[in-house]
Amino acid sequence: MPKVAITGKGGVGKTTLAALLAHIYAQAGQPVIAIDADPAASLASALGIPEALASQITPIAEMDELIFERTGARPGTTGGFFTLNPRVDDIPDRFSVLHQGIRLLQLGTVSSGGGGCICPESALLKALVTYLILYRNEVMILDMEAGIEHLGRATASSVDAFIIVVEPGRRSLSTAGVIHRLAADIGIRRCYLVGNKVRGQDDRDLIRAGLPGLPVIGFLSLNPRAVEADVRGQAIFEAVPELVDEARRIAAAFDQAIVS
Repeated sequence: MPKVAITGKGGVGKTTLAALLAHIYAQAGQPVIAIDADPAASLASALGIPEALASQITPIAEMDELIFERTGARPGTTGGFFTLNPRVDDIPDRFSVLHQGIRLLQLGTVSSGGGGCICPESALLKALVTYLILYRNEVMILDMEAGIEHLGRATASSVDAFIIVVEPGRRSLSTAGVIHRLAADIGIRRCYLVGNKVRGQDDRDLIRAGLPGLPVIGFLSLNPRAVEADVRGQAIFEAVPELVDEARRIAAAFDQAIVS
């Protein structure tokens, strides 16, 4: 089943695409785990998960006692001895919520020592992502920040691909180029572009021409109802059927790309 990491410059619509794809795969009858690794942690809202249910989620990086139990060290510490391969197999089911066939898990972020710190919370998150990629038989959609801190060389080759979301603009395309290079550095060879907030053919042409080495697998149109849905906390899948149709084509193109 597909394992995809969705990334891009802040504000380009990574979470919108992640939520749409999660619902599309779930409606097709496939088990889906959506992982929120973005500090903004807005995937629950984009998925339309009720607040009463979403409030039950605690990011894994904030579970101090769990981190201590599994690694043998307190969060926030660096150096010293702690377990680098902690047990994580029970975490996805224990600390996620299930809504409309989609299991949502929040990773949270490591706040000390920088993105690449050697610390117990980082060790737990990386072990968890490795387990989700390699051993869970379900579609995995990882909604990331622009960096790639949650993936290392040991797990990168098992991710089917990066989908890099861009909007029509030089800064967004520049960030996508940096992400593409970083992905290659850790062994991820398949990267695809999705253009978001597209107004017409000129925007499509700009995105295609901006990064000619990256294949474009689809576009999401600029739609004011998507903004309204975000304000209301309504699932984008329910609010904007036009985007759902476009996202279905993106999912089909992605599935075709990773098997070819």
